[in-house]
Amino acid sequence: MDLTVTTAHLAAAAAEVVRLVPGKLVDPVLGGLLLTADADGVVLAATDRERTARASCGALVHTDGRVLVPAKPLADTLRALEQPQVRLVVEGARLAIRAEGARFALPLLDVGLHPGVAESPAVGGTMSGALLSSALATVANTASRDEALPIFTGVRIRSEGDRLVLRASDRYRMAIATLPWHPVQGEVDALIPATLLAEVAKQVSGQVSLGVDANRMGLSWGDTAVTTAVLDGTFLTEAKLALSGVDTQVDLDADALLNATRRVALYTDPRGVLQFEVGDGEVRLRTADRQTGEAEESVKATVEGGRTSPSFQSRYLSDALRPFAGTRVRMAIQPGMRATVLTAVEPGEVELRYILMPMLPPKT
Repeated sequence: MDLTVTTAHLAAAAAEVVRLVPGKLVDPVLGGLLLTADADGVVLAATDRERTARASCGALVHTDGRVLVPAKPLADTLRALEQPQVRLVVEGARLAIRAEGARFALPLLDVGLHPGVAESPAVGGTMSGALLSSALATVANTASRDEALPIFTGVRIRSEGDRLVLRASDRYRMAIATLPWHPVQGEVDALIPATLLAEVAKQVSGQVSLGVDANRMGLSWGDTAVTTAVLDGTFLTEAKLALSGVDTQVDLDADALLNATRRVALYTDPRGVLQFEVGDGEVRLRTADRQTGEAEESVKATVEGGRTSPSFQSRYLSDALRPFAGTRVRMAIQPGMRATVLTAVEPGEVELRYILMPMLPPKT
């Protein structure tokens, strides 16, 4: 293999693939980056058997070829280079990375042992990458990170007519985002690892295609494609939550409440719990702890219904408010230990609902 390519383009492609498939594995073959060069350019691919990623890059290919090299060293080297062009050429048992005034060489791994990268499932529909990124930034970060409960570590992606609905929960809160969807064939319903989707949210752009089969999900945009094995279970739904008993509705500035929450949270007990007291034309955040002291702060609000004073984990309340930055948020509060639902007073193209479970009040 022998090719010349723009350094920045190849570095970006390598970085994308490495972030999508980190390859933290004992097996060096699965920790490698597969490069395939032909007349169309060069394709970079990686797999850990459950997850795959591919990115293509235009290149002047002098000699076709296919090699496997350690992924992270190649990506790190390309990112560090300042020369505008780089040449990759096989020299015996190494892949040489040549730039003006410099040469680096990586060992070639046994490409025959690599399992290859399967094609993505058939496209089920398309959507805006910007809207998907916005939705995933909230929903994927709501999923659990506890690998002992894998069914809570995923995002359920389901097509419902001309809308795509994303749901995730860590048992204490749930985020549901709905965005426009252009179906192509069939229905989409799968539970996808949230860690992958959180990285996808940082990379997607333009038009995004999504497809699902019995065992895999595939996403593609631009010159990048990623597939992953789906998690077992599509139980994740808000239907079982009782949301019909709302007796208090509060509309207020999301930024003002978020900033107040951050300040009052400095004085919470070790559980991080604060009280959310609804009054006439305001809400008051209050907390007290024998060790840290006490704090309270009021935020103006439009209140409908009776007074109430649920308690929330301050970090969860902050996470729930952050996606509504720059807007007014509506909090539908149910009595007792039942969920509170946050929505935008004026929803955008991505409709977001954040369901927050109350906590036992702090001890004073």
